Amino acid sequence: MKTKALYLYDSFIKEFQAEVIKVEGNKVILNQTAFYPTSGGVDHDTGKLVCNNVEYTVLDVVKEQDEIVHLIDKEGIKVGDAVQGILDWERRYRLMRMHTAAHLLSAVFYKELNALITGNQLQVDKSRIDFSVDKFDRDLILSLVNKANELIKLDSKVKVYFVNRHEALKEPGLVKLAEAQPPEVEEIRIVEIEGIDKQADGGPHVSHLGEIGNIEVLKLENKGRTNRRIYFSIKP
Repeated sequence: MKTKALYLYDSFIKEFQAEVIKVEGNKVILNQTAFYPTSGGVDHDTGKLVCNNVEYTVLDVVKEQDEIVHLIDKEGIKVGDAVQGILDWERRYRLMRMHTAAHLLSAVFYKELNALITGNQLQVDKSRIDFSVDKFDRDLILSLVNKANELIKLDSKVKVYFVNRHEALKEPGLVKLAEAQPPEVEEIRIVEIEGIDKQADGGPHVSHLGEIGNIEVLKLENKGRTNRRIYFSIKP
């Protein structure tokens, strides 16, 4: 049975009810979940599952085919149990801000340099994103990050919706990963920053750019012939 991923429809779900459909040791699979599994370079959620008045800490969340697997700190949950899922919201919300910041950066680099993302890892404290930029020009890179920060001030709306695959693929720039294609599904999930960017994407995001705060560059690295790496964080 496929797990329904609630985060695809609403990034702001903090708690939810679900039924346990499969258990393997400390691995628990639910009929639906708001916990985001590590995917697309974005770190997983943590939090807890409450079952029969017992709290189980969710240590990790991974995706295995159509199943979203919650790794918990102890055994005891059984198939058929009703559980309440509670996300560590501080962690989730910060990852959402990081994720939308990465989309904004990718939009600016794509527009200004036609650069694609060649790698990324989005974490709570700091993140990195790699771009296919020909020349390692520190001043240029910093100027583009500053441009992204100026766009944040516009507080544009971030929308999530689904589009027929055939129609979606007519739009250029929808995929900004250098070696990636949209998933083979009938409908593609779109994350749109109004007036700025549209990307095929499956992760949680904030609802307005202003929620990001300010993008702060921590370090720049030259990682190869056309691979420029930016380490960044967000404030406040």
